Amino acid sequence: SGLSQEAGSVEQLSLHCAEGSLEWLYPTGALRLRLAPRLPPTSAAVRGGSPPHVTACIKPSGTFRGAQLYLEREGVLELLLPEAPRPRARCFSWLPQEKVALFLQATPHPDISRRIAAFRYELRGDWLARPALPAASPSAEGACRPCNDTEILMAICTSDFVIRGSIRSVSNDAELQESIIGVSASRIHRQKFPLFQAGGRAGRPAGSIRTPLRCGVKPGPGTFLFTGWLHFGEAWLSCAPRYRDFQRIYRGAQRRRQNPCEFPVD
Repeated sequence: SGLSQEAGSVEQLSLHCAEGSLEWLYPTGALRLRLAPRLPPTSAAVRGGSPPHVTACIKPSGTFRGAQLYLEREGVLELLLPEAPRPRARCFSWLPQEKVALFLQATPHPDISRRIAAFRYELRGDWLARPALPAASPSAEGACRPCNDTEILMAICTSDFVIRGSIRSVSNDAELQESIIGVSASRIHRQKFPLFQAGGRAGRPAGSIRTPLRCGVKPGPGTFLFTGWLHFGEAWLSCAPRYRDFQRIYRGAQRRRQNPCEFPVD
């Protein structure tokens, strides 16, 4: 709470968890949040390769008021969230040796009404190695391109969810710049959390998967294998080959003994 802070003070905090949230009541002065996630060693680091990037994503609450959030990189400030921002996630990356922090600065107001500067955050290591970054910067290249065979085979092994099913609807959110794909699942191969639950057509599990609006997803017939990542509790699309194409790719890799993990194919 800012009620315990002096007007010009700067409180220092460290964010170590992979994900979490922060609420600042009655913002006063500023908070400096050092980003120091406890990350497991990556394969690149173990092999002595180039150090991986660390990626953070920030998503403001719908009632974010009373402060502005800046990215502090090597002493230079960049505005991430103005006061009363749209509830969209902002992502950025840095190398482990770079000095990075978030600077949350209270904005002056003539009254003392209740304001809360609140946001959720996710900190990840080597996120850029994934086939697609959910809610990455709008200019991120490759977020909309189809996955190649290698990326598809890795996606079925490492994704947060792998769902076989069909597209039942596509809706667009112009404000959030997101497309929401309604999916009817014929088989749930893996899901870390119950994203797809019974209640769809013919009693099939159903759920929704998000992708950037600029990708121009259209509804289409056929069965797909949807893979992707959880991002602030929502499913984001990574690779989604047609199931018959996936079968061909997987069986070819199996014959060459190049499949990175075992997967049931029928």
